[in-house]
Amino acid sequence: MSKIRLLGSPSIEQAGAPARPPRGRKTWALLAYLLLADRPPSRKRLAELLFADADDPLGALRWSLAELRRALGDGDVITGDPLTITLGQGTSVDVLIVTEDSADPEPLLELSGELLEGVELAFCPEFESWLLVERHRLSAAIEGRLRETAVSLVAGGRAPEAVAYASKAVALNPLEQGNHELLVRSLAISGSRTAALRQVAVCEDLLRRELGIEPSPALREASEVGPGSTVGPALGGRAAAASQLEAGRAAIVAGAVDAGLQCLRRAVSEAEHCHDPELRGRALAALGGALVHAIRGRDEEGAIVLHEAILVAEQSGDRRTAVSAHRELGFVEVQAGRRQTANSWLAKAQALAETDEEHAAILGVRGMNSSDQGDYPAAFEHLGESVESAARCGDRRQQAWSLSIMGRAHLLRAEYSQAASIVRESLDLVRRERWIAFLPWPQALNAELDLYAGDLDAAADGFEQAWVLGCQLNDPCWEGMAGRGLALLSTGRGEHGEASEWLTQAASRASREPDRYQWVHAHILDAASTAALGRDDEERARPLVTQLAALAARCDMRELMVRAKLHQARLGDSSAAASARLLSAGIDNPALTALVQTS
Repeated sequence: MSKIRLLGSPSIEQAGAPARPPRGRKTWALLAYLLLADRPPSRKRLAELLFADADDPLGALRWSLAELRRALGDGDVITGDPLTITLGQGTSVDVLIVTEDSADPEPLLELSGELLEGVELAFCPEFESWLLVERHRLSAAIEGRLRETAVSLVAGGRAPEAVAYASKAVALNPLEQGNHELLVRSLAISGSRTAALRQVAVCEDLLRRELGIEPSPALREASEVGPGSTVGPALGGRAAAASQLEAGRAAIVAGAVDAGLQCLRRAVSEAEHCHDPELRGRALAALGGALVHAIRGRDEEGAIVLHEAILVAEQSGDRRTAVSAHRELGFVEVQAGRRQTANSWLAKAQALAETDEEHAAILGVRGMNSSDQGDYPAAFEHLGESVESAARCGDRRQQAWSLSIMGRAHLLRAEYSQAASIVRESLDLVRRERWIAFLPWPQALNAELDLYAGDLDAAADGFEQAWVLGCQLNDPCWEGMAGRGLALLSTGRGEHGEASEWLTQAASRASREPDRYQWVHAHILDAASTAALGRDDEERARPLVTQLAALAARCDMRELMVRAKLHQARLGDSSAAASARLLSAGIDNPALTALVQTS
Protein backbone atom coordinates (compact mmCIF):
# COMPACT_ATOMS: atom_id res chain seq x y z
CA MET A 1 0.00 0.00 0.00
CA SER A 2 1.56 3.29 -1.06
CA LYS A 3 0.43 6.90 -0.69
CA ILE A 4 1.57 9.77 -2.85
CA ARG A 5 1.10 13.22 -1.40
CA LEU A 6 1.36 16.19 -3.75
CA LEU A 7 -0.70 18.66 -1.71
CA GLY A 8 1.57 20.36 0.78
CA SER A 9 5.20 19.23 0.95
CA PRO A 10 5.33 16.27 -1.50
CA SER A 11 6.12 12.82 -0.12
CA ILE A 12 5.65 9.09 -0.69
CA GLU A 13 4.74 6.41 1.84
CA GLN A 14 5.21 2.68 1.39
CA ALA A 15 3.39 0.31 3.76
CA GLY A 16 2.66 3.18 6.18
CA ALA A 17 6.28 4.36 6.44
CA PRO A 18 8.03 7.26 4.65
CA ALA A 19 9.79 6.06 1.50
CA ARG A 20 12.97 7.50 0.07
CA PRO A 21 11.76 10.35 -2.14
CA PRO A 22 12.85 10.84 -5.74
CA ARG A 23 15.79 13.20 -6.08
CA GLY A 24 15.27 16.65 -7.56
CA ARG A 25 12.43 19.16 -7.48
CA LYS A 26 11.84 18.64 -11.19
CA THR A 27 11.10 14.98 -10.57
CA TRP A 28 8.19 15.97 -8.31
CA ALA A 29 7.10 18.48 -10.95
CA LEU A 30 7.22 15.72 -13.58
CA LEU A 31 5.05 13.41 -11.45
CA ALA A 32 2.45 16.11 -10.85
CA TYR A 33 2.28 16.98 -14.53
CA LEU A 34 1.89 13.34 -15.58
CA LEU A 35 -0.97 12.86 -13.12
CA LEU A 36 -2.84 16.10 -13.78
CA ALA A 37 -2.24 17.10 -17.41
CA ASP A 38 -5.31 17.16 -19.66
CA ARG A 39 -3.73 14.62 -22.01
CA PRO A 40 -0.59 12.44 -21.97
CA PRO A 41 2.39 14.69 -22.85
CA SER A 42 5.09 13.75 -25.35
CA ARG A 43 8.65 13.28 -24.15
CA LYS A 44 9.73 16.19 -26.34
CA ARG A 45 7.11 18.44 -24.74
CA LEU A 46 8.15 17.47 -21.21
CA ALA A 47 11.83 18.02 -22.03
CA GLU A 48 11.01 21.53 -23.28
CA LEU A 49 8.75 22.27 -20.32
CA LEU A 50 11.03 21.14 -17.50
CA PHE A 51 14.56 20.62 -18.80
CA ALA A 52 15.14 23.26 -21.48
CA ASP A 53 18.10 24.63 -19.48
CA ALA A 54 19.89 21.24 -19.42
CA ASP A 55 22.70 20.34 -21.86
CA ASP A 56 20.73 17.21 -22.82
CA PRO A 57 17.02 17.86 -22.10
CA LEU A 58 15.85 14.39 -23.16
CA GLY A 59 18.63 12.79 -21.14
CA ALA A 60 17.61 14.81 -18.08
CA LEU A 61 14.02 13.65 -18.61
CA ARG A 62 15.13 10.00 -18.76
CA TRP A 63 17.05 10.41 -15.49
CA SER A 64 14.02 11.92 -13.76
CA LEU A 65 11.78 9.14 -15.08
CA ALA A 66 14.19 6.56 -13.67
CA GLU A 67 14.08 8.33 -10.30
CA LEU A 68 10.28 8.26 -10.34
CA ARG A 69 10.11 4.57 -11.21
CA ARG A 70 12.48 3.76 -8.35
CA ALA A 71 10.52 5.84 -5.84
CA LEU A 72 7.11 4.57 -6.90
CA GLY A 73 7.99 0.88 -6.95
CA ASP A 74 7.14 -1.95 -9.32
CA GLY A 75 3.37 -1.58 -9.12
CA ASP A 76 3.32 1.80 -10.87
CA VAL A 77 4.30 2.02 -14.53
CA ILE A 78 5.40 5.03 -16.61
CA THR A 79 5.78 4.17 -20.28
CA GLY A 80 5.37 5.27 -23.86
CA ASP A 81 5.58 8.42 -25.92
CA PRO A 82 3.33 10.25 -25.16
CA LEU A 83 4.07 9.24 -21.57
CA THR A 84 1.33 7.61 -19.53
CA ILE A 85 1.37 6.70 -15.85
CA THR A 86 -0.53 3.67 -14.61
CA LEU A 87 -0.87 3.42 -10.86
CA GLY A 88 -0.82 0.00 -9.28
CA GLN A 89 -3.57 -1.39 -7.08
CA GLY A 90 -3.26 0.00 -3.59
CA THR A 91 -1.61 3.26 -4.67
CA SER A 92 -3.51 6.38 -3.62
CA VAL A 93 -2.78 9.97 -4.63
CA ASP A 94 -4.22 12.87 -2.70
CA VAL A 95 -4.85 15.07 -5.76
CA LEU A 96 -6.85 12.29 -7.41
CA ILE A 97 -9.15 11.97 -4.38
CA VAL A 98 -10.49 15.38 -5.37
CA THR A 99 -11.60 14.16 -8.80
CA GLU A 100 -13.02 10.81 -7.65
CA ASP A 101 -16.80 10.66 -7.20
CA SER A 102 -16.35 8.60 -4.05
CA ALA A 103 -19.17 7.67 -1.71
CA ASP A 104 -16.86 8.35 1.25
CA PRO A 105 -16.06 12.05 1.52
CA GLU A 106 -14.07 11.75 4.77
CA PRO A 107 -10.61 11.76 3.07
CA LEU A 108 -11.38 15.32 1.93
CA LEU A 109 -10.97 16.49 5.53
CA GLU A 110 -7.39 15.24 5.54
CA LEU A 111 -6.29 17.21 2.46
CA SER A 112 -4.17 20.27 3.22
CA GLY A 113 -1.61 22.52 1.59
CA GLU A 114 -1.25 23.71 -1.98
CA LEU A 115 -0.01 21.63 -4.89
CA LEU A 116 3.77 21.00 -4.71
CA GLU A 117 4.22 23.35 -1.79
CA GLY A 118 7.79 24.63 -1.72
CA VAL A 119 8.57 23.40 -5.23
CA GLU A 120 9.43 26.47 -7.30
CA LEU A 121 11.13 26.22 -10.70
CA ALA A 122 12.24 29.75 -11.56
CA PHE A 123 13.82 28.72 -14.85
CA CYS A 124 10.74 26.87 -16.10
CA PRO A 125 8.26 29.74 -16.61
CA GLU A 126 5.73 27.73 -18.61
CA PHE A 127 5.61 25.04 -15.93
CA GLU A 128 5.27 27.71 -13.23
CA SER A 129 2.29 29.12 -15.11
CA TRP A 130 0.71 25.67 -15.36
CA LEU A 131 1.38 25.07 -11.66
CA LEU A 132 -0.28 28.34 -10.66
CA VAL A 133 -3.43 27.46 -12.62
CA GLU A 134 -3.50 23.92 -11.20
CA ARG A 135 -3.12 25.19 -7.65
CA HIS A 136 -6.15 27.42 -8.07
CA ARG A 137 -8.13 24.71 -9.88
CA LEU A 138 -7.47 22.02 -7.28
CA SER A 139 -8.22 24.39 -4.42
CA ALA A 140 -11.56 25.24 -6.06
CA ALA A 141 -12.30 21.55 -6.68
CA ILE A 142 -11.62 20.66 -3.04
CA GLU A 143 -13.80 23.56 -1.90
CA GLY A 144 -16.58 22.42 -4.23
CA ARG A 145 -16.51 18.86 -2.91
CA LEU A 146 -16.50 20.06 0.70
CA ARG A 147 -19.48 22.32 0.06
CA GLU A 148 -21.37 19.60 -1.79
CA THR A 149 -20.79 17.17 1.08
CA ALA A 150 -21.89 19.69 3.71
CA VAL A 151 -25.05 20.61 1.78
CA SER A 152 -25.92 16.95 1.28
CA LEU A 153 -25.48 16.20 4.99
CA VAL A 154 -27.66 19.14 6.03
CA ALA A 155 -30.37 18.10 3.56
CA GLY A 156 -30.19 14.54 4.86
CA GLY A 157 -30.80 15.61 8.46
CA ARG A 158 -27.16 15.23 9.54
CA ALA A 159 -26.27 18.87 10.11
CA PRO A 160 -23.82 18.19 13.00
CA GLU A 161 -21.68 16.10 10.62
CA ALA A 162 -21.82 18.88 8.03
CA VAL A 163 -20.08 21.35 10.34
CA ALA A 164 -16.60 19.86 9.79
CA TYR A 165 -16.91 20.06 5.99
CA ALA A 166 -18.34 23.58 6.02
CA SER A 167 -15.61 24.69 8.45
CA LYS A 168 -12.90 23.37 6.16
CA ALA A 169 -14.49 25.15 3.18
CA VAL A 170 -14.36 28.40 5.16
CA ALA A 171 -10.71 27.81 6.05
CA LEU A 172 -9.89 27.11 2.40
CA ASN A 173 -11.66 30.22 1.03
CA PRO A 174 -12.56 32.58 3.88
CA LEU A 175 -13.53 35.49 1.62
CA GLU A 176 -16.42 33.55 0.04
CA GLN A 177 -19.55 34.51 1.95
CA GLY A 178 -21.37 31.40 0.75
CA ASN A 179 -18.97 29.20 2.72
CA HIS A 180 -19.66 31.14 5.93
CA GLU A 181 -23.40 30.99 5.27
CA LEU A 182 -23.25 27.23 4.85
CA LEU A 183 -21.35 26.88 8.12
CA VAL A 184 -23.78 29.21 9.93
CA ARG A 185 -26.75 27.24 8.61
CA SER A 186 -25.15 23.91 9.60
CA LEU A 187 -24.52 25.19 13.13
CA ALA A 188 -28.00 26.66 13.48
CA ILE A 189 -29.78 23.51 12.31
CA SER A 190 -27.55 21.51 14.67
CA GLY A 191 -28.96 23.58 17.53
CA SER A 192 -25.78 25.62 18.10
CA ARG A 193 -27.28 29.07 17.57
CA THR A 194 -24.67 30.80 19.73
CA ALA A 195 -21.89 29.35 17.58
CA ALA A 196 -23.84 30.31 14.45
CA LEU A 197 -24.13 33.93 15.57
CA ARG A 198 -20.44 33.97 16.46
CA GLN A 199 -19.64 32.80 12.91
CA VAL A 200 -21.88 35.54 11.49
CA ALA A 201 -19.83 38.11 13.41
CA VAL A 202 -16.56 36.58 12.17
CA CYS A 203 -17.74 36.78 8.57
CA GLU A 204 -19.04 40.34 8.91
CA ASP A 205 -15.75 41.61 10.33
CA LEU A 206 -13.70 39.71 7.77
CA LEU A 207 -15.62 40.96 4.73
CA ARG A 208 -15.58 44.55 5.99
CA ARG A 209 -11.85 44.45 6.72
CA GLU A 210 -10.63 42.57 3.65
CA LEU A 211 -13.16 43.53 0.96
CA GLY A 212 -14.82 46.65 2.32
CA ILE A 213 -18.30 45.19 1.82
CA GLU A 214 -21.29 44.25 3.94
CA PRO A 215 -22.49 40.64 3.77
CA SER A 216 -25.91 39.97 2.29
CA PRO A 217 -28.93 39.51 4.60
CA ALA A 218 -28.86 35.78 3.81
CA LEU A 219 -25.90 35.33 6.17
CA ARG A 220 -27.70 36.47 9.32
CA GLU A 221 -30.96 34.85 8.22
CA ALA A 222 -29.13 31.51 8.06
CA SER A 223 -28.52 31.74 11.82
CA GLU A 224 -32.25 32.00 12.48
CA VAL A 225 -33.05 28.53 11.13
CA GLY A 226 -33.87 26.21 13.99
CA PRO A 227 -33.23 22.46 14.37
CA GLY A 228 -35.25 20.23 12.07
CA SER A 229 -37.27 21.40 9.07
CA THR A 230 -36.37 24.79 7.58
CA VAL A 231 -39.74 25.66 6.08
CA GLY A 232 -42.13 26.25 8.97
CA PRO A 233 -45.29 24.67 10.41
CA ALA A 234 -48.04 22.98 8.43
CA LEU A 235 -51.54 24.38 8.04
CA GLY A 236 -53.80 21.88 6.26
CA GLY A 237 -53.59 18.79 4.04
CA ARG A 238 -52.81 17.48 0.55
CA ALA A 239 -55.23 19.76 -1.28
CA ALA A 240 -53.74 22.76 0.53
CA ALA A 241 -50.22 21.61 -0.41
CA ALA A 242 -51.10 21.23 -4.10
CA SER A 243 -52.87 24.58 -4.09
CA GLN A 244 -49.93 26.34 -2.45
CA LEU A 245 -47.53 24.72 -4.93
CA GLU A 246 -49.46 25.96 -7.96
CA ALA A 247 -49.96 29.40 -6.42
CA GLY A 248 -46.28 29.65 -5.61
CA ARG A 249 -45.23 28.70 -9.13
CA ALA A 250 -47.67 31.20 -10.65
CA ALA A 251 -46.48 33.99 -8.35
CA ILE A 252 -42.82 33.35 -9.22
CA VAL A 253 -43.57 33.43 -12.97
CA ALA A 254 -45.53 36.67 -12.47
CA GLY A 255 -42.59 38.25 -10.63
CA ALA A 256 -44.17 38.26 -7.15
CA VAL A 257 -41.16 36.52 -5.66
CA ASP A 258 -41.75 37.02 -1.94
CA ALA A 259 -45.34 35.82 -2.16
CA GLY A 260 -44.28 32.91 -4.34
CA LEU A 261 -41.59 31.77 -1.91
CA GLN A 262 -44.05 31.97 0.98
CA CYS A 263 -46.52 29.75 -0.91
CA LEU A 264 -43.83 27.23 -1.84
CA ARG A 265 -42.59 26.98 1.74
CA ARG A 266 -46.16 26.31 2.86
CA ALA A 267 -46.51 23.67 0.13
CA VAL A 268 -43.45 21.85 1.46
CA SER A 269 -44.79 21.91 5.01
CA GLU A 270 -48.28 20.82 3.99
CA ALA A 271 -46.96 17.92 1.89
CA GLU A 272 -44.78 16.74 4.76
CA HIS A 273 -47.70 17.01 7.19
CA CYS A 274 -49.98 14.88 5.01
CA HIS A 275 -47.21 12.33 4.31
CA ASP A 276 -47.21 12.74 0.51
CA PRO A 277 -43.54 12.29 -0.48
CA GLU A 278 -44.08 12.82 -4.21
CA LEU A 279 -45.86 16.13 -3.66
CA ARG A 280 -43.26 17.14 -1.09
CA GLY A 281 -40.45 16.39 -3.54
CA ARG A 282 -42.12 18.50 -6.23
CA ALA A 283 -42.64 21.35 -3.76
CA LEU A 284 -39.02 21.17 -2.59
CA ALA A 285 -37.75 21.21 -6.18
CA ALA A 286 -39.96 24.21 -7.00
CA LEU A 287 -38.80 26.05 -3.87
CA GLY A 288 -35.14 25.25 -4.54
CA GLY A 289 -35.43 26.40 -8.14
CA ALA A 290 -37.12 29.63 -7.08
CA LEU A 291 -34.42 30.35 -4.49
CA VAL A 292 -31.74 29.80 -7.12
CA HIS A 293 -33.31 31.74 -10.00
CA ALA A 294 -35.83 34.23 -8.66
CA ILE A 295 -33.95 35.85 -5.79
CA ARG A 296 -30.29 36.74 -5.48
CA GLY A 297 -28.13 35.66 -2.56
CA ARG A 298 -30.13 32.50 -1.81
CA ASP A 299 -28.15 29.81 -3.66
CA GLU A 300 -26.90 28.24 -0.40
CA GLU A 301 -30.41 27.73 0.94
CA GLY A 302 -31.61 26.72 -2.53
CA ALA A 303 -28.92 24.04 -2.82
CA ILE A 304 -29.88 22.49 0.51
CA VAL A 305 -33.55 22.42 -0.50
CA LEU A 306 -32.67 20.84 -3.86
CA HIS A 307 -30.57 18.17 -2.17
CA GLU A 308 -33.56 17.40 0.05
CA ALA A 309 -35.77 17.24 -3.05
CA ILE A 310 -33.47 14.60 -4.56
CA LEU A 311 -33.55 12.48 -1.39
CA VAL A 312 -37.35 12.61 -1.30
CA ALA A 313 -37.68 11.97 -5.05
CA GLU A 314 -35.41 8.93 -4.87
CA GLN A 315 -37.49 7.48 -2.04
CA SER A 316 -40.78 8.06 -3.88
CA GLY A 317 -39.46 7.07 -7.33
CA ASP A 318 -40.29 10.49 -8.79
CA ARG A 319 -37.92 10.62 -11.76
CA ARG A 320 -39.04 14.03 -13.09
CA THR A 321 -38.39 15.79 -9.79
CA ALA A 322 -34.99 14.12 -9.49
CA VAL A 323 -34.05 15.33 -13.00
CA SER A 324 -35.14 18.88 -12.23
CA ALA A 325 -33.28 19.05 -8.92
CA HIS A 326 -30.06 17.57 -10.35
CA ARG A 327 -30.16 20.07 -13.22
CA GLU A 328 -30.73 23.03 -10.90
CA LEU A 329 -27.82 21.98 -8.69
CA GLY A 330 -25.69 21.78 -11.84
CA PHE A 331 -26.75 25.31 -12.75
CA VAL A 332 -25.74 26.61 -9.31
CA GLU A 333 -22.29 25.06 -9.71
CA VAL A 334 -21.84 26.39 -13.26
CA GLN A 335 -22.58 29.95 -12.14
CA ALA A 336 -20.12 29.56 -9.27
CA GLY A 337 -17.44 28.17 -11.61
CA ARG A 338 -17.17 24.83 -9.81
CA ARG A 339 -16.78 22.75 -12.96
CA GLN A 340 -16.22 19.30 -11.47
CA THR A 341 -19.32 19.29 -9.28
CA ALA A 342 -21.30 20.94 -12.09
CA ASN A 343 -20.40 18.18 -14.51
CA SER A 344 -21.26 15.54 -11.92
CA TRP A 345 -24.77 16.92 -11.27
CA LEU A 346 -25.51 17.49 -14.96
CA ALA A 347 -24.31 14.01 -15.93
CA LYS A 348 -26.65 12.50 -13.33
CA ALA A 349 -29.52 14.64 -14.60
CA GLN A 350 -28.90 13.59 -18.20
CA ALA A 351 -28.74 9.91 -17.26
CA LEU A 352 -32.23 10.22 -15.73
CA ALA A 353 -33.76 12.45 -18.42
CA GLU A 354 -36.30 11.03 -20.88
CA THR A 355 -38.25 13.90 -22.43
CA ASP A 356 -37.26 16.60 -24.92
CA GLU A 357 -38.08 19.23 -22.32
CA GLU A 358 -35.71 17.67 -19.81
CA HIS A 359 -32.89 17.16 -22.32
CA ALA A 360 -33.26 20.72 -23.64
CA ALA A 361 -32.84 22.24 -20.18
CA ILE A 362 -29.91 20.02 -19.17
CA LEU A 363 -28.04 20.47 -22.45
CA GLY A 364 -28.52 24.23 -22.22
CA VAL A 365 -26.73 24.32 -18.87
CA ARG A 366 -24.02 21.95 -20.14
CA GLY A 367 -23.50 24.26 -23.11
CA MET A 368 -23.19 27.24 -20.79
CA ASN A 369 -20.59 25.39 -18.71
CA SER A 370 -18.55 24.41 -21.78
CA SER A 371 -18.69 27.94 -23.17
CA ASP A 372 -17.55 29.41 -19.84
CA GLN A 373 -14.57 27.05 -19.91
CA GLY A 374 -13.67 27.99 -23.49
CA ASP A 375 -14.60 24.57 -24.93
CA TYR A 376 -16.50 25.88 -27.95
CA PRO A 377 -16.95 22.62 -29.91
CA ALA A 378 -18.68 21.03 -26.90
CA ALA A 379 -20.66 24.20 -26.25
CA PHE A 380 -22.03 24.37 -29.79
CA GLU A 381 -22.91 20.67 -29.73
CA HIS A 382 -24.79 20.86 -26.43
CA LEU A 383 -26.53 24.14 -27.24
CA GLY A 384 -27.53 23.03 -30.74
CA GLU A 385 -29.13 19.87 -29.35
CA SER A 386 -30.80 21.93 -26.63
CA VAL A 387 -32.38 24.30 -29.16
CA GLU A 388 -33.63 21.40 -31.28
CA SER A 389 -35.11 19.58 -28.27
CA ALA A 390 -36.76 22.79 -27.02
CA ALA A 391 -38.26 23.44 -30.46
CA ARG A 392 -39.69 19.89 -30.62
CA CYS A 393 -41.47 20.23 -27.28
CA GLY A 394 -42.51 23.85 -27.81
CA ASP A 395 -40.46 25.25 -24.91
CA ARG A 396 -39.79 28.69 -26.38
CA ARG A 397 -38.20 30.10 -23.24
CA GLN A 398 -35.61 27.33 -23.15
CA GLN A 399 -35.06 27.80 -26.86
CA ALA A 400 -34.43 31.52 -26.32
CA TRP A 401 -32.12 30.85 -23.38
CA SER A 402 -29.95 28.34 -25.24
CA LEU A 403 -29.85 30.51 -28.36
CA SER A 404 -28.57 33.43 -26.28
CA ILE A 405 -25.69 31.37 -24.88
CA MET A 406 -24.90 30.12 -28.39
CA GLY A 407 -24.95 33.69 -29.69
CA ARG A 408 -22.60 34.75 -26.90
CA ALA A 409 -20.15 32.02 -27.93
CA HIS A 410 -20.14 33.25 -31.54
CA LEU A 411 -19.69 36.82 -30.29
CA LEU A 412 -16.64 35.79 -28.25
CA ARG A 413 -15.21 34.13 -31.36
CA ALA A 414 -15.76 37.40 -33.32
CA GLU A 415 -18.21 35.59 -35.64
CA TYR A 416 -20.45 38.60 -35.66
CA SER A 417 -22.83 37.68 -38.48
CA GLN A 418 -23.68 34.31 -36.95
CA ALA A 419 -23.93 35.87 -33.50
CA ALA A 420 -26.28 38.61 -34.72
CA SER A 421 -28.64 36.15 -36.40
CA ILE A 422 -28.82 33.89 -33.34
CA VAL A 423 -29.08 36.65 -30.73
CA ARG A 424 -31.87 38.37 -32.66
CA GLU A 425 -33.76 35.08 -32.85
CA SER A 426 -33.38 34.73 -29.09
CA LEU A 427 -34.47 38.33 -28.53
CA ASP A 428 -37.55 37.84 -30.70
CA LEU A 429 -38.57 34.73 -28.73
CA VAL A 430 -38.05 36.52 -25.42
CA ARG A 431 -40.25 39.41 -26.50
CA ARG A 432 -42.97 37.09 -27.82
CA GLU A 433 -42.94 35.24 -24.53
CA ARG A 434 -42.91 38.55 -22.61
CA TRP A 435 -40.06 37.14 -20.56
CA ILE A 436 -39.11 40.43 -18.94
CA ALA A 437 -36.91 38.85 -16.25
CA PHE A 438 -34.52 37.54 -18.95
CA LEU A 439 -34.78 40.35 -21.51
CA PRO A 440 -31.68 42.40 -20.46
CA TRP A 441 -29.29 39.53 -21.32
CA PRO A 442 -30.05 39.24 -25.07
CA GLN A 443 -30.55 43.01 -25.18
CA ALA A 444 -26.99 43.58 -23.97
CA LEU A 445 -25.59 40.98 -26.39
CA ASN A 446 -27.49 42.50 -29.31
CA ALA A 447 -26.34 46.01 -28.37
CA GLU A 448 -22.71 44.84 -28.35
CA LEU A 449 -23.16 43.46 -31.85
CA ASP A 450 -24.65 46.82 -32.93
CA LEU A 451 -21.59 48.51 -31.46
CA TYR A 452 -19.20 46.30 -33.45
CA ALA A 453 -21.30 46.95 -36.58
CA GLY A 454 -20.74 50.69 -36.07
CA ASP A 455 -24.35 51.58 -35.18
CA LEU A 456 -23.63 53.57 -32.01
CA ASP A 457 -27.17 54.91 -31.66
CA ALA A 458 -28.73 51.43 -31.71
CA ALA A 459 -26.02 50.19 -29.32
CA ALA A 460 -26.72 53.06 -26.93
CA ASP A 461 -30.47 52.32 -26.95
CA GLY A 462 -29.89 48.62 -26.33
CA PHE A 463 -27.37 49.04 -23.52
CA GLU A 464 -29.43 51.73 -21.79
CA GLN A 465 -32.61 49.63 -21.94
CA ALA A 466 -30.72 46.61 -20.57
CA TRP A 467 -29.23 48.74 -17.78
CA VAL A 468 -32.52 50.31 -16.69
CA LEU A 469 -34.42 47.02 -16.77
CA GLY A 470 -31.57 45.18 -15.04
CA CYS A 471 -31.66 47.75 -12.23
CA GLN A 472 -35.44 47.45 -11.96
CA LEU A 473 -35.09 43.67 -11.71
CA ASN A 474 -32.21 44.11 -9.24
CA ASP A 475 -30.20 41.48 -11.14
CA PRO A 476 -26.41 41.82 -10.67
CA CYS A 477 -25.65 39.81 -13.79
CA TRP A 478 -27.79 41.93 -16.11
CA GLU A 479 -26.52 45.15 -14.50
CA GLY A 480 -22.91 44.02 -14.92
CA MET A 481 -23.30 43.09 -18.58
CA ALA A 482 -25.15 46.30 -19.42
CA GLY A 483 -22.65 48.44 -17.49
CA ARG A 484 -19.76 46.78 -19.33
CA GLY A 485 -21.52 47.51 -22.62
CA LEU A 486 -22.02 51.17 -21.73
CA ALA A 487 -18.28 51.34 -20.95
CA LEU A 488 -17.44 49.90 -24.38
CA LEU A 489 -19.77 52.47 -25.93
CA SER A 490 -18.08 55.31 -24.03
CA THR A 491 -14.67 54.05 -25.16
CA GLY A 492 -15.88 54.01 -28.76
CA ARG A 493 -16.88 57.65 -28.36
CA GLY A 494 -13.51 58.57 -26.85
CA GLU A 495 -15.02 59.22 -23.41
CA HIS A 496 -12.41 57.29 -21.42
CA GLY A 497 -13.22 58.79 -18.02
CA GLU A 498 -16.86 57.84 -18.35
CA ALA A 499 -15.86 54.38 -19.58
CA SER A 500 -13.74 53.87 -16.47
CA GLU A 501 -16.66 54.88 -14.24
CA TRP A 502 -19.00 52.45 -16.00
CA LEU A 503 -16.51 49.59 -15.64
CA THR A 504 -16.10 50.27 -11.94
CA GLN A 505 -19.88 50.32 -11.59
CA ALA A 506 -20.28 47.14 -13.64
CA ALA A 507 -17.70 45.20 -11.60
CA SER A 508 -19.27 46.35 -8.34
CA ARG A 509 -22.81 45.46 -9.44
CA ALA A 510 -21.86 42.05 -10.87
CA SER A 511 -20.04 40.94 -7.71
CA ARG A 512 -22.29 42.34 -5.01
CA GLU A 513 -24.06 39.06 -4.22
CA PRO A 514 -22.32 35.94 -2.87
CA ASP A 515 -23.96 33.74 -5.55
CA ARG A 516 -22.66 35.81 -8.46
CA TYR A 517 -22.21 34.47 -11.99
CA GLN A 518 -18.43 34.29 -11.98
CA TRP A 519 -18.02 34.36 -15.77
CA VAL A 520 -19.73 37.75 -16.01
CA HIS A 521 -17.55 39.11 -13.22
CA ALA A 522 -14.38 37.89 -14.96
CA HIS A 523 -15.62 39.17 -18.34
CA ILE A 524 -15.97 42.65 -16.83
CA LEU A 525 -12.53 42.45 -15.18
CA ASP A 526 -11.06 41.58 -18.58
CA ALA A 527 -12.71 44.61 -20.17
CA ALA A 528 -11.51 46.85 -17.33
CA SER A 529 -7.96 45.51 -17.66
CA THR A 530 -8.01 46.07 -21.41
CA ALA A 531 -9.27 49.63 -20.97
CA ALA A 532 -6.66 50.51 -18.33
CA LEU A 533 -3.82 49.11 -20.42
CA GLY A 534 -5.15 50.95 -23.46
CA ARG A 535 -4.64 54.20 -21.51
CA ASP A 536 -1.21 53.02 -20.27
CA ASP A 537 -2.59 53.18 -16.73
CA GLU A 538 -0.51 50.36 -15.25
CA GLU A 539 -1.29 51.33 -11.66
CA ARG A 540 -4.99 50.71 -12.28
CA ALA A 541 -4.40 47.68 -14.50
CA ARG A 542 -2.22 45.61 -12.16
CA PRO A 543 -4.78 44.81 -9.42
CA LEU A 544 -7.46 44.19 -12.05
CA VAL A 545 -5.25 41.72 -13.94
CA THR A 546 -4.22 39.98 -10.72
CA GLN A 547 -7.87 39.58 -9.72
CA LEU A 548 -8.80 38.34 -13.20
CA ALA A 549 -5.99 35.76 -13.29
CA ALA A 550 -6.90 34.36 -9.86
CA LEU A 551 -10.64 34.21 -10.65
CA ALA A 552 -10.13 32.64 -14.10
CA ALA A 553 -7.77 30.01 -12.72
CA ARG A 554 -9.99 29.18 -9.76
CA CYS A 555 -13.12 28.86 -11.91
CA ASP A 556 -11.40 27.04 -14.81
CA MET A 557 -12.22 29.79 -17.35
CA ARG A 558 -9.40 28.95 -19.71
CA GLU A 559 -9.93 31.62 -22.32
CA LEU A 560 -10.07 34.35 -19.70
CA MET A 561 -6.90 32.89 -18.15
CA VAL A 562 -5.18 33.31 -21.51
CA ARG A 563 -6.38 36.89 -21.70
CA ALA A 564 -5.08 37.52 -18.17
CA LYS A 565 -1.66 36.20 -19.26
CA LEU A 566 -1.67 38.52 -22.28
CA HIS A 567 -2.43 41.44 -19.96
CA GLN A 568 0.45 40.36 -17.70
CA ALA A 569 2.76 40.32 -20.73
CA ARG A 570 1.81 43.92 -21.49
CA LEU A 571 2.64 44.74 -17.87
CA GLY A 572 6.17 43.44 -18.37
CA ASP A 573 5.99 39.78 -17.31
CA SER A 574 8.56 38.21 -19.64
CA SER A 575 7.17 34.68 -19.34
CA ALA A 576 3.46 35.51 -19.62
CA ALA A 577 3.26 35.53 -23.44
CA ALA A 578 4.74 32.02 -23.61
CA SER A 579 2.28 30.90 -20.93
CA ALA A 580 -0.58 32.38 -22.95
CA ARG A 581 0.50 30.38 -26.00
CA LEU A 582 0.68 27.21 -23.93
CA LEU A 583 -2.74 27.73 -22.32
CA SER A 584 -4.44 28.71 -25.60
CA ALA A 585 -3.29 25.62 -27.49
CA GLY A 586 -6.46 23.66 -26.72
CA ILE A 587 -8.96 26.51 -27.20
CA ASP A 588 -10.75 26.60 -30.54
CA ASN A 589 -11.33 30.34 -30.86
CA PRO A 590 -9.97 32.06 -33.99
CA ALA A 591 -10.24 35.49 -32.35
CA LEU A 592 -8.20 34.37 -29.34
CA THR A 593 -5.62 32.64 -31.57
CA ALA A 594 -5.13 35.83 -33.56
CA LEU A 595 -4.77 37.83 -30.34
CA VAL A 596 -2.13 35.45 -28.98
CA GLN A 597 -0.19 35.45 -32.24
CA THR A 598 0.00 39.24 -32.39
CA SER A 599 1.00 39.67 -28.72
